Amino acid sequence: MMLSSPAVASPASRFMRESNLRVRENSSLAAVPLIQVSKLEKTYQTARGALTLFRELELTVVPGELMAIVGQSGTGKSTLLHILGALDAPTAGTVHCASTNVATLNAREAAAFRNREIGYVWQFHYLLPEFSALENVAMPLMARGINRRQALDDASNWLKEVDLQDRSEHRPGELSGGEQQRVALARALVGNPGLLLADEPTGDLDETTAGRIFDLLERLHVTHGLTSILVTHNLDLAARCTRTLRLEGGRLHAMGIAPPGVPA
Repeated sequence: MMLSSPAVASPASRFMRESNLRVRENSSLAAVPLIQVSKLEKTYQTARGALTLFRELELTVVPGELMAIVGQSGTGKSTLLHILGALDAPTAGTVHCASTNVATLNAREAAAFRNREIGYVWQFHYLLPEFSALENVAMPLMARGINRRQALDDASNWLKEVDLQDRSEHRPGELSGGEQQRVALARALVGNPGLLLADEPTGDLDETTAGRIFDLLERLHVTHGLTSILVTHNLDLAARCTRTLRLEGGRLHAMGIAPPGVPA
């Protein structure tokens, strides 16, 4: 897939960058990474032999970053997100996320970690078709053991956050693609995670709708103090992030200037 050329950052994006930089400059916590990946390797066994995606990959992410990872298809961008979010395990190396070495978690511990610490948004929304938008957003809270009434109240508040309060009783099939992705974003954040992982969240949307979804993601990133990592082929959107890395040859390479406290 061809990568589009960078665009000029929007006023909202410039505000986000300036806000994040002020936080880093004024807080001693800025130097404490939220994510620290060291000597990461991932190898798959295939019919044609071993396929190694990552070799000695290093990554440091500080709180408050909105970071984009770009690269050609097949380089392992989604796999890297899966490893960061405890959905997959590395072949070698360490992956510390939110003070937890996720590479050492068993399946039950990994599920609890994901529910507590991480919000996910994928290219496809993965909403449950038989449930309403409100019920879909409430699902992570009910999985956490929160009673149904409280979970639905919290979900209702998040649907307001994404401007879908009037669509709460609609099922996914009754929503547009952009509305479905807004529901998915509300579901990802309803549990108040500190880290948002987004894998091509606008990939199935037209250009105008994709821009609106990114505007929303950008606003929620700022207002809720998130740290966000976005995988995308769209360099227009990547240019609006605080930092962009290219995954190539099994390693991450800096594009542009890294924020304070983060090695390029």
